[in-house]
Amino acid sequence: MLMVSMSKYGFLLATIFAAVAFSGTTVQAQVLSPGNGRNDYAKTENWLCRPGRDDACAVDLSSTIVAADGTLTRAVVHADANAPIDCFYLYPTVSRDPSPNSDMLAGEEERGVVRQQFARFASVCRPFAPLYRQMTVMQLRKAIGGEGAGDQALAYGDVIDAWTYYLQHDNHGRGVVLIGHSQGAGNLQKLLQEQIDGKPLRKQLVSAILAGTDVEVPKGRDVGATFKTIPLCRSPAQIGCVISYDAFRATSPPREDSILELPAEPGVERACTNPANLAGGEGALDAYLASHSRGYGDSAPAPAWLRNGTDIATPFVQVPGLLSARCAESAVGAYLAITLHGSPLDLRADDISGDVVTHGQVRTRWGLHSIDIDLAIGNLIDIVSAQRAAWLRARKPH
Repeated sequence: MLMVSMSKYGFLLATIFAAVAFSGTTVQAQVLSPGNGRNDYAKTENWLCRPGRDDACAVDLSSTIVAADGTLTRAVVHADANAPIDCFYLYPTVSRDPSPNSDMLAGEEERGVVRQQFARFASVCRPFAPLYRQMTVMQLRKAIGGEGAGDQALAYGDVIDAWTYYLQHDNHGRGVVLIGHSQGAGNLQKLLQEQIDGKPLRKQLVSAILAGTDVEVPKGRDVGATFKTIPLCRSPAQIGCVISYDAFRATSPPREDSILELPAEPGVERACTNPANLAGGEGALDAYLASHSRGYGDSAPAPAWLRNGTDIATPFVQVPGLLSARCAESAVGAYLAITLHGSPLDLRADDISGDVVTHGQVRTRWGLHSIDIDLAIGNLIDIVSAQRAAWLRARKPH
């Protein structure tokens, strides 16, 4: 886990993807190390997203649905201005600042990953996404070489300050979904342990989506180990639960040299909750993939989505029926196995981007971490929508 332990999993899971993120942009190393004073989250500039603003979440999220027969259909999504629950999001390691911890200036990388992973959730919840002084790509590279892990307390302190401000000024007893990926998920895991698990705030937790980090449970059980009272989600109508998974191609499962590793404690296993089928078994993925850009953590460009080369005009693409997922076991424990269902009769491309590619080679040991959320974002939004309804029903007086 990135925040709490300095294991192989924690560091490398975030580093390689961020290191190649937005790799076509030259970084000007002029930013000084950030101060260690507390941030004022009453200042609007310290938030990437807040409800009703023209900000990182108020962007074009239109998609082109590419059917197997080549038919193209444009789809749009709109924020729900009256959403009855909130979503609180922490982004993964993306900062290219030349200091151990990032500054508090929203750059292309922070705005880009919000667009990719979080903005679409505004269709079902009010969006809250704070900036925080995360451990940077540069420092994570150094940490792998044993030169220190940066100031994790500074990053987590920002998270707590943003969360506290949100609770005091925005929440007003509303249900909330916590959403994070990689370093962001690690921070939220710690927040859940310290602020919510077994605490009064537990009743306001609609769910938590912690992608690309370790959540552990006793073997054969849905609760225990990482969280004492927060179980894994096994139904879209279940509330107060957690979704966690690590995506790899089914044809290239994690090996012993992968970024995943077996839990250190006996009798414990890594959780895998399949967002395409929480009850278990295989399910169709409702992915929203970047049409053209490399996106967060992927050094390979997006493919031509149609064999005839027809261009996609929207920033996102959907490929119904092409992708499915199931939880599977590997040499290092559970993972989310992603299967592509390409066919010679299908007019679409048979593959997707999302692997880490460096020096012209696919680094299979990293799996599809860079698109963990993209692969299932449509499924996750459907789950949050169902959980929203269930949470509201549970709050009604009987």
